[in-house]
Amino acid sequence: MVLPVKTSTGQYDILLQEGALQNAGDFLRLDRRVLIVTDSGVPAHYAQRLAAQCETPVIVTVEQGEPSKCMATYEAILRRMVQENFTRSDCVAAVGGGVVGDMAGFAAATYMRGIDFYNLPTTVLSQVDSSIGGKVAIDFCGFKNLVGAFYPPKAVLIDTDTLRTLPPRQIANGLAEAVKMAATCDRELFELFEAGNPPIGRVIEASLRIKRSVVEQDEKETGLRRVLNFGHTLAHAIESENQMQALYHGECVALGMLPMCAKPVRERLVKVLAGLGLPTKMQADPDRIIAACRHDKKCAGNAITVVYVPEIGQYEMRTMPFEEFEKNIREALA
Repeated sequence: MVLPVKTSTGQYDILLQEGALQNAGDFLRLDRRVLIVTDSGVPAHYAQRLAAQCETPVIVTVEQGEPSKCMATYEAILRRMVQENFTRSDCVAAVGGGVVGDMAGFAAATYMRGIDFYNLPTTVLSQVDSSIGGKVAIDFCGFKNLVGAFYPPKAVLIDTDTLRTLPPRQIANGLAEAVKMAATCDRELFELFEAGNPPIGRVIEASLRIKRSVVEQDEKETGLRRVLNFGHTLAHAIESENQMQALYHGECVALGMLPMCAKPVRERLVKVLAGLGLPTKMQADPDRIIAACRHDKKCAGNAITVVYVPEIGQYEMRTMPFEEFEKNIREALA
């Protein structure tokens, strides 16, 4: 299945298909130098499978994890491109999760003022969320995604077969973002989660359609795209204290959604999240997490603006006193 995406900065197609990686050359232009960026946590044969279809492949493998999404790694990628004589007619391909996609995409966006970029996400999280939308970045001075750009890929290739090597916790981590989109925008998708064991391909397609619609209307996050931040205000605060608990991003988002919805919605959310193996109670010190929320960019004076879900499939931007925000967190996650 091919989903076209049309934005003000570019048009590209998303191919969603089992086994798509094996035939990537039919969908991507690989008759040139191709810098394939992957990480040590991704099965090596994925990058090698793509390389076998390229005229002149160059594979760069970085260390797994967020710490690699930094200026030093970015510079190393650029140096390798210079050493291999990459020109503006060549391209970069990311094979991996969101960290690889962000970093490889930013390198493509800035090398010689921009060369073609292909995204081949291999995790549920990147397949349902980060691979579409055109945001690329690296972390800098301790701040996540501080240096980045809006730079759409030339194409996205999603091979659901790559999910077979993921452990269950990583699957659930990615599905948290799909639940987020269902809760705000798609009642039928949410009900599919409530029914239990939804087909992963159907979940990915539905999630992609939601995010495509949002991105096409608001590419640079000036309005509607903020709906994708449901659960993220608290999630980012939990992540900032993540040294206290080894939680994945999706697990933090799962916790972050619960205080930002009406009680009947919360009750349904808890059942869905628990069924997926995602956390519904916060183990960290709530005082520290709440204090971290005060530094969120959506906090102004003694109020904070959040995405709030009054009913499944609906959302609203709600500005609430910080005391109410704090009360919701303590009630929902105690």
